[in-house]
Amino acid sequence: MARIFITGSSTGLGLMTGIELARRGHSVVLHARNGDRARDVSAALPQAESVVVGDLETIAGSVAVAGDVNALGRFDAVIHNAAIYSGGQRTTADGLRALFAVNVLAPYVLTSLVRPPDRLIYLSSGMHLGANANLDDLQWQRRAWSDSTAYSESKLHVMLLAFAVARLWSAVKANAVDPGWVPTRMGGPNATDDLREGFATQVELAAPAVHSPFVEATGEYFHHMRLRDPHPQSRDSALQDELLALCARTSGIEFPVPAVRHRQQ
Repeated sequence: MARIFITGSSTGLGLMTGIELARRGHSVVLHARNGDRARDVSAALPQAESVVVGDLETIAGSVAVAGDVNALGRFDAVIHNAAIYSGGQRTTADGLRALFAVNVLAPYVLTSLVRPPDRLIYLSSGMHLGANANLDDLQWQRRAWSDSTAYSESKLHVMLLAFAVARLWSAVKANAVDPGWVPTRMGGPNATDDLREGFATQVELAAPAVHSPFVEATGEYFHHMRLRDPHPQSRDSALQDELLALCARTSGIEFPVPAVRHRQQ
């Protein structure tokens, strides 16, 4: 039995992933932004081990969530599922665009602070293929805001983070997943992809069967259980390091040196 923590799992693909993992006998810890959502998700999946509550829109909120997760003990896998699309141009209490704060900085902070699991899964999007990293304007200070472009960029940034972790943390299997355009609250009723396929890959990466090809996968990009070619920029180690440095400077939290961290465990 594996223990898995899933961010942004009070609804949608995150909750569906948790339900399927629990159905397979794994221990699942869910995450909700506030108490009301936590009560709803507890009712939706009463067999969940726990529900961590915290708003990933702020740095302090992400740090608190990381602390609560660590207090529960080590996990075999963490799925970074939380994300927003519309309304991301809002300015958070930290003075950041909300979309960047939730989609990019929060997984960076959690990755840096949560005790490293065996497996990390980051939800990206096929929309990242049409983006440019634009690391010199993460907060859209020089450009007119576009929901779709900003979202696409954030998902390319998630790819950079996932592949940086895979490159730098040899003891962790880190991968990115495009769940497709599925009819969740974010995807909307007109989405054309199969809902079950939207969470199947995350389930297999988080808790693969013994002889599954997913066991050794790391630094890869998947869509509906199959390998896909990611945006070439996502493989650029210099861009990966630049994003890590920008996130460290923004959050005040350094990305840990993995070899040292794992030897200390």
